Order: sequence, then structure tokens, then C-alpha cells
Amino acid sequence: MNQKLLAATVAAVRHAGARMMTRYSTESRQSGLPELLANLQANDAAVVDTLRPALTEVLPSAGWLNDEHGSGPMAAGEWWLIDPVGGNVNAVHGMPDWNIGVSLVRDGRPVLAVVYSPVLDEMFTATEGGGAFLNGVRLQVSAKTSLDGALAGTGQAKPGHDPDLAKRMGAALTAMLNSALCVQVSVPVTGQLAQVAAGRMDLHWQFDNVRSHAAGVLLVQEAGGLVTDIDGKPWEPATKSYLAAAPGVHAAALDVLTG
Repeated sequence: MNQKLLAATVAAVRHAGARMMTRYSTESRQSGLPELLANLQANDAAVVDTLRPALTEVLPSAGWLNDEHGSGPMAAGEWWLIDPVGGNVNAVHGMPDWNIGVSLVRDGRPVLAVVYSPVLDEMFTATEGGGAFLNGVRLQVSAKTSLDGALAGTGQAKPGHDPDLAKRMGAALTAMLNSALCVQVSVPVTGQLAQVAAGRMDLHWQFDNVRSHAAGVLLVQEAGGLVTDIDGKPWEPATKSYLAAAPGVHAAALDVLTG
């Protein structure tokens, strides 16, 4: 992957992060759903308005998708796949756990990823075959080999779960709570995937995969982790559910999630 392309993408994402920081406040509180939704949309728009012209200039031939809840197969060719503000609901409530996620997907596989957490100034990057990095330092997933010491995670990829999916999520959470040391249920999903890539967490699973998770998936893969669907088949953008984990706990975690 062209390092100039990566550097230009990082610069664009950092600029978008700086713009979001002018909107972000730890004092932010929401009075109700209408105000909350308006602020979510305004945050997304601010990031997209910053990123789209910059990334179009970087790679004019690539298509553009910034529906963070989009799912299903992707058309052939190159696409910028954007999650404008991952964990946006945290940002509008004044909490620090949110990020900006960008991936370049080529013929259905992510080849470049940038995930930036502006509050912590943590810039996660990855390129296909080139490794994963945090602020320029190479990442490696956890070396753990047993779930009893594992920090696991899951979260809500998108709103509007149907009751059957909610029950499945609840059952899997109960099973993992009985197997892992600790389970975190939170957003942003890309944030948890970045923590798996960094070896800070050991595994993350989703039953409602969305395509914008591609940036986090590439981070995990390039840091030496395994990402499969719940049947153990390789991840792809249209995968409906997945497990991203350190190799030493992947098989045991699959057993828990499918047991």
C-alpha cells in the first residue's frame, strides 16, 4: 500500500478529529431524544464535510459510503468506507470514548484503515500486509491462551434490534460472562476492535455486523488476530456475525458463542 496514500488519509482524519473537538464538550447533556438525534446528525455532517473533499482529492477514483449502519455485499472496485463518529452517542453526552473510522475497501476486502480517537490522541493505522500501528508503534494482539483470563467485549452495532436478535445477544453475553474474566458491553465497536489489535482486549464479537467495522477488522488482522464469522469462516463485509480474537482464545470463544 502506498505510504503517501496512508499519510494523506491520516492527515484528513486528524483534521476531521480537530473539527469534532471544537464541537465536543465534557459538559454536554441532552434534554431528550429530538435534541440527541439532531446533535448526532450534526456531528456526522461535520466529519463528512471535512473528510469527503479531502479523501476524494487523495483518491478520486474511489466510491464513497458513509452509512455507518450499512450492511450486505459491496460492489467491485475501490470504496472509501466511513464511520463518521463511532460512539457518537458517547460524544454527545460528553463522554470521551468515540472515534473517527476510515477504511479503503478494494473488491470486498479492506486494504487500509485509520481509526482516530481525538480525546486520547490515539491514531490506529493498518495496511494490508503492512501491519497495524498505534501512533507509529507496531501492534500485536494478546498472547493469552485461556478464556479465564480474557477481557472480552461486544456492543450494539446499530439501533433497532429485533427481539430474537436481542435474545441471542443476551444468551451469548451470559455464556461469555461465565467463561471470560470480564465482558465489556459498549460502543464504539471499532474502538473495541482497536483494543483487540493493541492487545489490551482479547476478543470482540458481533451478531449484527455492519460494513463500517472493516477498519477495525483490518487492524485486528494486521496485528496477528483472527477474524471469522461465528461458523469459523473468513470475515467479509457481508458477514452477518463475527468474532475477532487473539489466536490463543479464538477457538474457545467460538465454542462459547455457538454452544
